[in-house]
Amino acid sequence: MSKIRDIDLAKDLVQDTLISALTKLDTFEHRSKLRTWLTSILNRKIIDHWRKAETRYVDPISSFFDQDDPDKHWILNKQENSNIANFVDEITQEETLTELQDCLDTLPEKWRGIVASKYLEEKDSEQICNDFDITSSNLWVIIHRTKLLLRDCLKNKWV
Repeated sequence: MSKIRDIDLAKDLVQDTLISALTKLDTFEHRSKLRTWLTSILNRKIIDHWRKAETRYVDPISSFFDQDDPDKHWILNKQENSNIANFVDEITQEETLTELQDCLDTLPEKWRGIVASKYLEEKDSEQICNDFDITSSNLWVIIHRTKLLLRDCLKNKWV
């Protein structure tokens, strides 16, 4: 609803998502949670809806030529619609954050706290070391190992 703002259309897209998921259930490889997979399908359905809606309202002639100067080529002058580009970016960012949260959940609790302190709360290293009773070299080892684990986890989810 937050992306569509039309309850009937939102329900239709959810139904389309479930139908797609049921028909492609054999392709689900269990590398992510079922909810993540369904959310990804739904997000793609929403993007497709917006793309189709955008093309319905475009004058076919204006898509190819500049009305004021017919010599201008449509490819050189056509700019990507910022509304759709922003929407696609928003969907992609949401998916990435969901996948990142799933990967963060696999980390040991202490490591999650350290990463949250460092990157979300933006605490300085000395404060983090004091809070978690670790040395500065231990902090950087944990940060480094966490980055490697997150990189591998995200890489596996996106492949």
